[in-house]
Amino acid sequence: MGTNSADLQPDQSNSTPMSLPATVSLRCVECATLYPAVENQPRYRCDCGGVLDVEMIPRPALREAFEVPAAPESEFTPLSGAHWRQLFDQRASLPLTWLAGTGTAALDASGVWRYRELILPVPEPYIVSRPEGNTGLYPVGIEHCGDDRPGHRQIGYYAGLDQLFLKHEGENPTGSFKDRGMTAGVSMAHLLGARAVACASTGNTSASLASYAAQLGLPCIVFLPATHVASGKLAQSLAYGATTVQIEGDFDAAMRLVEQVCNELGIYLLNSLNPYRVEGQKAIGFELLQQLDWQAPDWLVLPAGNLGNTSAIGKAFRQAHQMGLISHLPRIAAIQAAGANPFYRSFINGFKRREQVQARTIATAIKIGNPVSYTRARRVIEESNGVVDEVTDDEILAAKSIIDRSGIGCEPASAATLAGAHKLVERGIIKREECVVGILTGNLLKDSQTGIPQDKQDNAITANIKAVKRALANKISL
Repeated sequence: MGTNSADLQPDQSNSTPMSLPATVSLRCVECATLYPAVENQPRYRCDCGGVLDVEMIPRPALREAFEVPAAPESEFTPLSGAHWRQLFDQRASLPLTWLAGTGTAALDASGVWRYRELILPVPEPYIVSRPEGNTGLYPVGIEHCGDDRPGHRQIGYYAGLDQLFLKHEGENPTGSFKDRGMTAGVSMAHLLGARAVACASTGNTSASLASYAAQLGLPCIVFLPATHVASGKLAQSLAYGATTVQIEGDFDAAMRLVEQVCNELGIYLLNSLNPYRVEGQKAIGFELLQQLDWQAPDWLVLPAGNLGNTSAIGKAFRQAHQMGLISHLPRIAAIQAAGANPFYRSFINGFKRREQVQARTIATAIKIGNPVSYTRARRVIEESNGVVDEVTDDEILAAKSIIDRSGIGCEPASAATLAGAHKLVERGIIKREECVVGILTGNLLKDSQTGIPQDKQDNAITANIKAVKRALANKISL
């Protein structure tokens, strides 16, 4: 059934959209023009066409955390790193289960809103949370992996690293890191009085947006490329009640269309072009630092598609360093699929020009030829003395097999992390003794076909012990 665009406009007669504090603003990453955090219509780009970044002065709830009176605006003194660590560690010490009630305790249980002063000052009643975050940080390095997890140690051997951790964002509520950004983005939609939300997606974004929109009771529209979308991801979007629109073309075509649709029909856009959504993804960086007792690793390695995570986690590390939470900036390695490698191509030419490609890869979550967050990610790579590399589909599948057989598992795009780390260690860019954290972005069940052995339907055996022995003879030693 068609949707009347008038029905999607904010209902100005029944409610007045809220705003954010004056300490929050938007700045163009290209020309540095500054805009208010909230205008009459949502703004996703600068007038020059550049994407926007959130600028914010973190203001902690001093009375709540330290039992001292809050200073007037003119007398505000930034907290030390030790005080910030105390605040976040205190919140993390509380039960991390979803509470029957709401309020501050429920926000502290979220792996995003626990760091709310550094994410977004959305008033508490407007926050939409499941909660998200609190994902595992698995020690899988050769030296520090527990003796009771020899399967995990195989990952360390494959990478050639003594100290390697994998942070599994596939353990978020909808199975991917997108929930980190979506809780912030949908909370902003709530704050602004949006009547519908939309995104372009190859799967993970749509599943996450559909879930959070359903929680709030908002109509959700998803624009999908007609081919190469993993069925598990599409099934989630449909189950959560999203309206899907399949288009001819790839993700980049869907992205161009959804931006136009949202601007013309007054729908709230929640791709990573939305600066508030990217802010939520910073929580990955804050949480992994807290899990490491605020000892920054030497390297962070992660898959790179639309470059939202590269931008967001890099920004989190920058803020943590500026605030004294950590002593140094980790180097960042952004890993692209060789068939979807525009950022890598730009990197090897010294970022002299921005490259675009027609993306081709089995890793659908990073199958993007014109990444939205290019400029933000470039800044992260340059300021962290980072690198960008590429791995082939065969290298991705080989790494995925190692992760899957370890008992952890991941979707194909996530395996670019291990494939990239393996390659960078072999080339001597990452040293064997350095501490490395790798990000796994999505759950194994997001794609239950690619790179996974499929059970044959014609291999039934007779139901007796002799037949079992024959079936197992060449597979395991009993």
